[in-house]
Amino acid sequence: MTDKREELVSGNIFKLMLKLGVPGIIGMLVISLYSFVDAMFVGRYVGEKALGAISVAYAFTLVNNGIAVLVGIGSASILSRAVGRKDQKTVDAVMGNVLVLSVLMSSVVMIVGYIFAPQLLTLIGAEGEMHAMGVQYLRIVYLGSIFVNFGQASNMVLRGEGRIALAMIIMGSGAVLNIVLDALFIIVFNQGIAGAAVATVISQAVFALVSFFYFLCFSKNVRFKTIKPDRSIVGETIAIGMSAMIMQVLSLVQQTVMYSTLKKYGGEDQVVLMGAFFRYLMLSFIPLWGLSQGYQPFVGTNFGAGLFDRVKKGTGLFYGFGLLLAITAWGIFLLSPEKVLGLFIDNPVLVAQGKTNAVIAMIIFPALAIMILNMTLFQAIGKPKPAGILAISRQLVLFVPAVLILPHFFGARGVWLAMPLVDGIVVVLSVIIMIKIFATDLVKK
Repeated sequence: MTDKREELVSGNIFKLMLKLGVPGIIGMLVISLYSFVDAMFVGRYVGEKALGAISVAYAFTLVNNGIAVLVGIGSASILSRAVGRKDQKTVDAVMGNVLVLSVLMSSVVMIVGYIFAPQLLTLIGAEGEMHAMGVQYLRIVYLGSIFVNFGQASNMVLRGEGRIALAMIIMGSGAVLNIVLDALFIIVFNQGIAGAAVATVISQAVFALVSFFYFLCFSKNVRFKTIKPDRSIVGETIAIGMSAMIMQVLSLVQQTVMYSTLKKYGGEDQVVLMGAFFRYLMLSFIPLWGLSQGYQPFVGTNFGAGLFDRVKKGTGLFYGFGLLLAITAWGIFLLSPEKVLGLFIDNPVLVAQGKTNAVIAMIIFPALAIMILNMTLFQAIGKPKPAGILAISRQLVLFVPAVLILPHFFGARGVWLAMPLVDGIVVVLSVIIMIKIFATDLVKK
């Protein structure tokens, strides 16, 4: 613990940003291939209806993502600050609580999700063949909930320990396996949308088992010392991770309202277009999330050590890098939206119809780098309330009314317009809160 702590609290900040951030970015880009490659294989080899099915089903897989980020981000924040304080007792208790929370919460989601998958997809507006394929995909994915959640949560703890490169390697191995299995099940075995789901579950299971054995046998600092739940750690994990979970779960609400409204005003073509655009949008977010995973242990450890000026200096560097990443993804899309959408949709006429709306939705994307890093800052220093406020504002309080109101004036385009409008407001709010925290919590008493 000492060597890693000393590097985080005294190493060159720019070099640390690269050392922590770049592997996190690469790892998150690789892990994003789970859904990205599923969409490409399904859209190209099964058909547009199947792409629409996994797009609407994907919204409900965010419940699993929510559990993973609740447990993972909450535990990683506790770990980083404990390392900063040299609190070995807390460090030793982290992984046991990760395992218990992951298993308990995943079991509930698996059972409820499997039983009610048809009703959930009806709620989002799926019908006919798209509904049937969506149910098939969603039920298989829910059966693998425990693997998904423990694997991702433990990987976040690994990053919170500062071992970003190792986390990248473990994640990347699972993602590469997923690509191979997608090709095998969809193209060779002709298993269609079910093959994509099975490939995802198998690769996530391998990912989870590798993570489990790493912490059981090989980690020098964070081990399974006990699996007995610690009430204080569980409570703090939930409090800190809740804002991240809210953001994921409210994405379910967001996408349910979004897809059902698009279906109402633009038909299934708009659902397919949004599904394709959302895949690229999520891929564009991935480098920012990867950078934030490197930012979190830097902030948490230095904040725990009372090095507030170092936190501020590092924040500026991470913000600059984040803006560069966001502008790159934004520029690629604006230069050739037809080619990007065409990766998922083998229908040039449909792509041409949707490109203008997609460009509108992407227009302020670079500013979202600041929002993501601000929310990471709040979580890393143990201030979950502002992160929760921003998550609820973005996913529910502002977005849902905008999606329901704007189509009355602009038709289906109103749904696409709601995205940059709401994001712009939330970015401004996050900056205001960040400035206030810098002026109060990051000042030596």
